[in-house]
Amino acid sequence: MKIGILGAGQLGRMLALAGYPLDLDFVFLDPATGACAAPLGEHIHADYVDEHALTELCVSVDIATYEFENVPAKTAEFVAARIPLLPPPNALDVAQDRLSEKTMFDRLGIPVPRFMPVATREALEIAVRNVGLPAVLKTRRMGYDGKGQAVLRTPEDLDRAWAAIGGQPLILEAFVPFERELSCLAVRGKDGELRFYPVVENVHRDGILRTSTPKLDDPLQAQAEDYARRICEQLGYVGVLAFEFFVADGQLLANEIAPRVHNSGHWTIEGAECSQFENHLRAVAGLPLGSTALRGPSVMVNFIGDVPPNAELAAIPGVHIHHYGKSPKPLRKVGHATVTAADDDALQTRLAALQALVAQVNAGA
Repeated sequence: MKIGILGAGQLGRMLALAGYPLDLDFVFLDPATGACAAPLGEHIHADYVDEHALTELCVSVDIATYEFENVPAKTAEFVAARIPLLPPPNALDVAQDRLSEKTMFDRLGIPVPRFMPVATREALEIAVRNVGLPAVLKTRRMGYDGKGQAVLRTPEDLDRAWAAIGGQPLILEAFVPFERELSCLAVRGKDGELRFYPVVENVHRDGILRTSTPKLDDPLQAQAEDYARRICEQLGYVGVLAFEFFVADGQLLANEIAPRVHNSGHWTIEGAECSQFENHLRAVAGLPLGSTALRGPSVMVNFIGDVPPNAELAAIPGVHIHHYGKSPKPLRKVGHATVTAADDDALQTRLAALQALVAQVNAGA
């Protein structure tokens, strides 16, 4: 089977690495020159709205998926009219608009922070009166890793925030003084079977994910699974879906979904019986789903800006290195490592050694 992937970033790269042992081949469509997944398959170098290139993709593959959630809706519709595109385009459509996303959560009875749409400077004043301060003003579309948002703590912050991101569709959300950030990764097959990985505790800095740690027997596992199930069934979902939550007062508040494999699931390559990447491919290809069970204690550490030297990384027991084939650049995700161990004490020792290396690299940047 040949699978088309819209996008050829690191997620596409890891999908292909998981797919070749299953005898799957890949064709990527991505406008970027030197896209990091390109060496792992055929690369159609074209814009996402190039209908000639999209037609070339459709006639050369059996099914298609995406690793980039901002694929234009027009592109998804074009592909889905010709070959199976999974997850379904409606999932992409909802996830691309924070207002549509939050409205769906609310409609399905999934708790969310207070929110209001904002279209004008005057509407921002009204939203602040209703939502309260502190709050976060976000673009409804695009924006990731902390981009496209501004924190409002006092009324004096409104002008600054509007100058930075105003003049486009926005959403104001109540600021959540969260205790933890969790994500739940679900995978749903074509037959409707749903499996869940252990919830993951995430740590962000500067809006960028730094570490993800799977938590066995977390008290919020069942609640997270219930909410993810509602989303998957509502959307008729097929593939891996990531659902990100804030934990406030011991309860989950929905933040956002990602209709694709997700950074907080990279630990599954070494830490789970079947990785999120293999399970996504199994799902969209109509194969039986693999086990989502945890193999043992593990944690994922992102490499931001640059990767520590291979020799020093490889000297730490239990460290599994993943380069993305990207050139170093400040605040760019250029790779990650998964740390594994037989017990939590050994895991923490190895993690501390890895983070010390990462700190050295960041200090020298």
